[in-house]
Amino acid sequence: MNTEQFLLDLSSSDPVPGGGGVSALVAALSSALCSMVGNLTSGKKKYAEYQADIERIIAQACIRRESLYAFIEKDAEAFEPLSKAYSIPKDDPKRDEILEKALKDAAQTPLDLMKEIVFLVPMLEELSVKGSKLAVSDVAVAATLARAAIEGAVMNVYINTKMMKDRAVADEMNKEADEMLDDTVMRCQKVYHSVMLELKA
Repeated sequence: MNTEQFLLDLSSSDPVPGGGGVSALVAALSSALCSMVGNLTSGKKKYAEYQADIERIIAQACIRRESLYAFIEKDAEAFEPLSKAYSIPKDDPKRDEILEKALKDAAQTPLDLMKEIVFLVPMLEELSVKGSKLAVSDVAVAATLARAAIEGAVMNVYINTKMMKDRAVADEMNKEADEMLDDTVMRCQKVYHSVMLELKA
């Protein structure tokens, strides 16, 4: 799907793609920017001391970009069983069991997305120091996107755990999500503000 088609589908009344797919796309864009900054830095004499680190970051960013992009489809796949579960008649004795499983699976997908987004943070932190200063603004943009992605993904965890009847499982998933959210947001903000101070100095 090209970008224009994605936007058309997103703006329609169809439930997918939705916020989960957008969060995945934004995270993939963040990873792609990390690759770009790495490639703009690689081979430059001024940053020769960081060459090995930059090559590692480029390789990692490529892997993350692909895995994050794949979550657009994974999000859609996770929603389908949930949509079907909600349509089961309320007097069906199996409805609650089926719905509970669908809710858990639908919450697990964005939770897994969050785990992938977390991997972007160390790359952002390194690139803010070791990346080409001509592209440091792109590191800040990537940090903003990573933050937006994880803040978006966690909403798709919460909306499903809120409906779960097994509160112990729901609370555990929320706790795991909260920990990733707080750490990632804080560190992305730190990268963003460090770049801002550098550029405005």
